[in-house]
Amino acid sequence: MAITMTEAAAQRARSFLEQRGKGEGIRLGIKTTGCSGLAYVMEFVDHVDDTDTVFEERGVKIIIDGKSLLYLDGTELDFVKEGLNEGFEFNNPNAKGECGCGESFNV
Repeated sequence: MAITMTEAAAQRARSFLEQRGKGEGIRLGIKTTGCSGLAYVMEFVDHVDDTDTVFEERGVKIIIDGKSLLYLDGTELDFVKEGLNEGFEFNNPNAKGECGCGESFNV
């Protein structure tokens, strides 16, 4: 099981963590919502739980709970700039489809 991130995503995550001034890393997860059923969650982590799985990628700790890891295994996190828009993008091989707006997915 593995989660990876591109250099662009790692640079952006490191920048956010440095600006924040504290934190163990970033948590990737899923929640039930949206038209397709599942949505990605990304947040700062100040404390790693015993039940979390931690991946270190390009100097950034990626923390994932066990339930989310089942849906995110093999995912690559990227940071993309397109025109005036920029944001993190999840390249998830487990996703079978997305809603039209791209905010949720299903497996």
